[in-house]
This record gives sequence, C-alpha cells and structure tokens, in this order.
Amino acid sequence: MSRLLRATLVLLLLASCGGGRQSAPRNLDDACAFIDEKPQYYSAMRAAERKWGVPIYVQMAAIHQESKFIGNAKTPHQFALGVIPMGRQSSAYGYSQALDGTWDEYREDQGRRNAKRDRIGDATDFMGWYMTGTYAKLGIPMDDARNQYLAYHEGRSGYARGSYRDKPWLMDVADRVQSRADMYQTQLILCDR
Repeated sequence: MSRLLRATLVLLLLASCGGGRQSAPRNLDDACAFIDEKPQYYSAMRAAERKWGVPIYVQMAAIHQESKFIGNAKTPHQFALGVIPMGRQSSAYGYSQALDGTWDEYREDQGRRNAKRDRIGDATDFMGWYMTGTYAKLGIPMDDARNQYLAYHEGRSGYARGSYRDKPWLMDVADRVQSRADMYQTQLILCDR
C-alpha cells in the first residue's frame, strides 16, 4: 500500500470519528432524555436563562428549529440551472444559525471576540442577547416563542414591518416552534428541571 493511500485512509478514519461534539441528541422530542444525554447543553441554556431571562424551553425550541442541535449546521447550497454550485443560501451557521453580520455585532457588543457559533454556550448566549434585544425594541415577551422566533427569523426590522405576514409557511413554522416550546416546558416540569 502506498504512503499516499495509507495517509488518505488514516485521514478518512480520523474525519469519521471527529463529529461527536457536533452531533445532536438522539431524542429531540423528550427534553428529559435530551438533558440526560447532553447535560452541557442544559447548563448552557440555564446560564443563558439566568443572564438574559429567556426560558430554557424557548431556547430549546428555537435551536431545534434552526439546527436540530447540530453544531456545525449550514444552509443548503444554491445551484444555478440545477447543477452549477452558487454558494450557500446565507451565511447562517451553527446551533443558532446566526448570520455573519449579526454574530459579529453580538461579539463586538458583548466583548466576546472568541465566541464561536458551533459552541453551545456561545450559541445560547447569542440567542439570549438577541431575544433580550427583541424584547427591548419590540416588546415581545421572552416566553412568547412564536413571535420571538418570527423576529429572530425575519430580523427585528422585518418583524416590525410585518414581513412574516406574506409568508404563510413561516407562520406555520413559528406555530410549530411555539408548540415545541410548550411541549418542552411541560416535559421540563415533569422531569423536575
């Protein structure tokens, strides 16, 4: 076996083992099992709740919708004529699917230059920061997962203009985010969290 082939096989083997930190919990529909499997996620969300006031169940529902808790999630590629790659749909990345510009604004505002979108603690802190700003600017309560999500998806200016009203699919998504938040809230009470 040639050195190049051996090196390639070793790299492929290592690459296949490297995704554990980025992988989602096995059961995204059971908050208690989720927390038992990924206690560091619960700790990160609890810290964001203490700092910013955004309930854990709202954070969980929003992150579920944005990335299904996959830390290195990216938007799909766009293709011209169905086959020519044109790049990604947006710069959204990580657990929170934060856009480059909004993430940079957060890091500057919070003095967190080393914050990364693929670290759960940074992503939940970002979400808390963003949703707190949404409450301050638009008056959307922290426990209103539906409208917080709409403002998160459309941006605060888009939400204020009502851009979501022309997107029935997005309103359906926001309703599902609220339903998931309600489910997580009940489950967290039952598992005494």
